[in-house]
Amino acid sequence: MYPLFRFGFHIWRARRAPPLPLFAVHRSRHICWPWDLDPWAELNNGRTLTLFDMGRVPAFARMGLADAMRAQGWGAALAGVSVRYRQRVRAFDRLDMVSRLVGWDERFFYVDQSLWRRGICTTQMLARGAVTAPGGIVAPARAIAAMGHTADSPPMPDWVTAWIAAEALRPWPPEVTPQDTGSPGTAAKP
Repeated sequence: MYPLFRFGFHIWRARRAPPLPLFAVHRSRHICWPWDLDPWAELNNGRTLTLFDMGRVPAFARMGLADAMRAQGWGAALAGVSVRYRQRVRAFDRLDMVSRLVGWDERFFYVDQSLWRRGICTTQMLARGAVTAPGGIVAPARAIAAMGHTADSPPMPDWVTAWIAAEALRPWPPEVTPQDTGSPGTAAKP
């Protein structure tokens, strides 16, 4: 179950924090609770993505995007992530999260997030997200304008642009279907 009260607490705190400039860092504190663990007594990878929600959404709220979305009747969707897990996170570990907007292109916003335990990075995620409307994706430049900004995206780091390029090469829909026989080098007949 999604931790709505926990999420609400982080939104409540963000609403009481000072506004955040577009490319400033949002910092938040988290605890790995026993119900966040997987069968190996480590932070569950799905829960890790949920924790990152609790940094990314408040960061955008502090930047003014949440208010702009509410005024326009827009929604949001996560459109892809790449996660690096480098250190184990166990029950009751206290984590510092760093969330920052990296930039945007014609369709998506790109956010860099990381979890830190006692000064050591445990996990890092690059996420791309979209602002949505009934007609489809809202161009980030339009969302930025709705926030009252006229900024262009700065050039994104090479590792971000390389990930974007790699994602563009990835086939969609996937080449393996539920009807695939599983034999190497063969595909099922439709």
